[in-house]
Amino acid sequence: MSVEPGEQFTLKVTPDKYVTIRYAGASGDFNPIHIDEQFAQQVGLPGKILHGLWMMAQVARAHTEHFGGPDTLRRLSVQFRGMGVLEQEITVTGTVREVADGVAVVDSEAQQAGKRIIRNGQAEIVVD
Repeated sequence: MSVEPGEQFTLKVTPDKYVTIRYAGASGDFNPIHIDEQFAQQVGLPGKILHGLWMMAQVARAHTEHFGGPDTLRRLSVQFRGMGVLEQEITVTGTVREVADGVAVVDSEAQQAGKRIIRNGQAEIVVD
């Protein structure tokens, strides 16, 4: 696969109203801010919020779908900077910063409703 600096990609995903319940079961994270609408509102949130690791998984997914599969992702780090909510589209974007020795360094972020909910994402992708 030929990868060049400046190459960009986008993934758009809309979390359905049940994603936090399914993810709680898969991850074991049953924090009520993710699964109980009334509790989330009582503690000052707009409603149930997405699990941070589910949002990070969407960033990983954007990379692996663009670059050809999960075996291409060598490393991923992100900074969580906002709350993700259900039923609103999330847009993950990535830009290849550099390519050297068969590895691309990619900068990425995720936005929802115009707010960056994941910033300073950085991935290393095997391109050879």
